[in-house]
Amino acid sequence: MAAKVQNGHDETIFALSSGGVPAGIAVVRVSGPGVRFGLDTMLGNLPESRRMTLRPVRSAAGDVLDRCLVVFFDGAHSYSGEDTLELHLHGGPAVVTAVLDDLAQRSGFRAAEAGEFTRRAMENGRLDLTEVEGLADLIQAETEAQRRLALRQAEGFASGTFLRWRDELIRARAYVEADIDFADEDDVAADVSDRIWDSLARLRQDFVNHISSQAAERLRNGLEFVILGPPNAGKSTLINVLARREAAIVTDVPGTTRDLVEVRMDLGGVPVTLIDTAGLREASGDVIEEEGMRRARARASAADLTIAVVPMVDVDEESGVAEADVTVGSKADLLDSEAQRHLDSKGFDLMVSALTGDGMDRLESMLANKARAMAHDTGTAIVTRERHRAILREAEVALGEALDRPEDAIEIRAEALRRAADALGRATGAAAVDDLLDVIFRDFCIGK
Repeated sequence: MAAKVQNGHDETIFALSSGGVPAGIAVVRVSGPGVRFGLDTMLGNLPESRRMTLRPVRSAAGDVLDRCLVVFFDGAHSYSGEDTLELHLHGGPAVVTAVLDDLAQRSGFRAAEAGEFTRRAMENGRLDLTEVEGLADLIQAETEAQRRLALRQAEGFASGTFLRWRDELIRARAYVEADIDFADEDDVAADVSDRIWDSLARLRQDFVNHISSQAAERLRNGLEFVILGPPNAGKSTLINVLARREAAIVTDVPGTTRDLVEVRMDLGGVPVTLIDTAGLREASGDVIEEEGMRRARARASAADLTIAVVPMVDVDEESGVAEADVTVGSKADLLDSEAQRHLDSKGFDLMVSALTGDGMDRLESMLANKARAMAHDTGTAIVTRERHRAILREAEVALGEALDRPEDAIEIRAEALRRAADALGRATGAAAVDDLLDVIFRDFCIGK
């Protein structure tokens, strides 16, 4: 019987870890105790660890399934912390299916679930929870800025910060408990804990600053820019030009857009969802159109940025969009000289013509600059999820109890420091529960 690996898993998992087939190369990853003890019939014997070798891959019945490059990683040097084998197969569907089917028939082997290789890596101490979250974000990253943020998290920037803060709290608690346990000892200075409260006040302010910062979350989740304006202002045409595809239906009929139309874009390296909305005007008696306008206003109230689009040839129709963050004059190709003179007095930020393309580059550049400004402060950010913010809130409250109640017994203040340190420990997974892990790993792909 195969011995269990470090984390207690006695099943060996496998999956196609590369892209879909057909492909030039298809990588099948196998991890668990069966790599060392159950693949003798497949490979004859394992190659030297971390050395790629050309081998025939045989079925349990002895048939050659493929001849490919094979690399073995012993548990001390593998991604998962378990013995791991990678088969770099020819990427034909029949080859991959034959190998996966053969593995499935072997005792103790089963197909991996989504994220299971990474989950085992975490359980074996290869990664902590914030690094796993960063890895998940790296897989999902759509833009360059998201990639940089996720890579920094995956490489341990956030976990390093949480651990440093936790160590500072543990060290402070040690001073406090020295007052409790050794107050009568001649070789322990009196009131040794007094020296730590100023540094803890600064630490608390660090918590507050990170709790209030939303730049990293904005970058990770993407921003929402809502486009508002009267019917036939050119909102749908504008969003199609920005998206460089026919995302929204465009007609001359007022009220064509009834529901919200969402387009995901990369603006200045920041993921932004542009949202086209129903035209805003006085109640028309059309129940569907009025529901569309209600949804438009509701989405705008929660947006990161609102963009009013008002036709330059009818500048009085600004109903419902006066408070927008950016005001765009549309249909500039229809301007006459008098309308041009009134441009500045009407408070437009710029004018565009989606028909001719005039001004569209300037509009896209403006929106990209605003997106970057909203997500600019990510160089030191560690809060990329609400989970991180909730942990910091809990730690800040506990630390505040220790700082703000100097009249409390020193034992009570020490207990508050313990609770703050314990909260920070959960950030890196020191006390992660299965339900939390299930949520984090559910969006991983099979084979990772």
